[in-house]
Amino acid sequence: MSVDTVSLTGWGGTAPTTALRFRPRTYEEAAATVRGCGPRGSIARGLGRAHGDAAQNAGGSVLDMTALNRIRTIDAGSGLVVCDAGVSLHRLMEVLLPLGWFVPVTPTTRYVTVGGAIGADIHGHNHHFSGSFSRHVQELELLTADGGIRTVRPGTGLFDATAGGLGLTGVILSATLRLHRVTSSWMSVDTERTVDLDDLLARLSAGDHRYRYSAAWIDLLARGRATGRSVLTRGDHLPQYALPARARRTPLAFRPGQRPAAPALVPQGLLGRASVALFNELRYRTAPTYRIGELQRLSAFFHPLDGLPYWNRVHGRGGFVRYQFVVGHGQEEALSRIVRRISHRRCPSLLAVLKRLGGGDPGWLSFPMPGWTLALDLPAALPGLAGFLDSLDEEVAGAGGRVCLAKDSRLRPEMMAAMYPRLAEFRSLRAELDPSGAFRSDLSRRLSL
Repeated sequence: MSVDTVSLTGWGGTAPTTALRFRPRTYEEAAATVRGCGPRGSIARGLGRAHGDAAQNAGGSVLDMTALNRIRTIDAGSGLVVCDAGVSLHRLMEVLLPLGWFVPVTPTTRYVTVGGAIGADIHGHNHHFSGSFSRHVQELELLTADGGIRTVRPGTGLFDATAGGLGLTGVILSATLRLHRVTSSWMSVDTERTVDLDDLLARLSAGDHRYRYSAAWIDLLARGRATGRSVLTRGDHLPQYALPARARRTPLAFRPGQRPAAPALVPQGLLGRASVALFNELRYRTAPTYRIGELQRLSAFFHPLDGLPYWNRVHGRGGFVRYQFVVGHGQEEALSRIVRRISHRRCPSLLAVLKRLGGGDPGWLSFPMPGWTLALDLPAALPGLAGFLDSLDEEVAGAGGRVCLAKDSRLRPEMMAAMYPRLAEFRSLRAELDPSGAFRSDLSRRLSL
């Protein structure tokens, strides 16, 4: 097992802290690290795609789980896979797609580990259809604070605390996942432009049930009658029989491709309001007004930014803040008010995505709930950003909504109970399971979890 001292940040590149990083190669090495973690505790870490500080532990230990990356068994008949927590979704796609299976839920990057996907209870463009990642976990193996390994299944308090629990109940070592059957590695994609936010919400409400995957890029710099204008993209897996002749020869090939890496540093001001407004205008105007049945590869539809390594550098040395919130159905006016506030403040967000979420998930700290979610990236150095986002938190909480903890790096602790009504149950179970605080993170200390 390798050990070194490192400075770590989330994918947003903000709030670096230093920890002792262990890289266990066996379950026994992971257990030994937890038992000897010291007073600052330990936290598991995967591929570092959590945007905030959930996988950092200042002055303590961090368990880099990426060496525990075995795919143990695959049942190609029933679509079950048993794998270590350090296996990435990218690796699962490489292995499973040729067998006719796809991961049940994927975020906008495939460079996420299975353990991280459960710990953050990730959701994707298909939440309205398939729910979050933990809904497809049949069981998991959890290393707890006493060094023991427990088999944890859905329907138990420990499962509900672990799914979305950000590694604070223990270290996920392995999981059994139910997969989604596909017959090709291609997508049929429909794209349309909407004139404003009301138009977008109406189209999502009326037509989302016809698509497995759905999301909209939204122009948060548009104002007036164009506030909330967007490009709505929806799609589903294309069956093999519908493929053009050129694609039928290798219908299940996984060919993600890669473009040159992003620059190490973007000059200050390059992604300011004027340049982002120009980019947004071009993106909106060049999108089709209405196009159906476009053929796209899986990687282009789900993970376009994965083809650009280290794309998180585009915001420069100061990094960026990912802000994601959800408000329930019936709170459309609150959503509209927040979008107008962001637009009025001229926040230069290149990547802003709005989706409709389906039924709630069992995790006590899981983010998804039925309603509307908006995620946006903002330069961390934007003047007055902290106070502005604090005020948005209050508006979100007042509408019965919440922010996504896996993306968070700045939420105030007093907002947690208002946003997550099962927080007390989580704290109680954690106190019982881990009374000495073996599992801690920068996020857990900041939010008093």
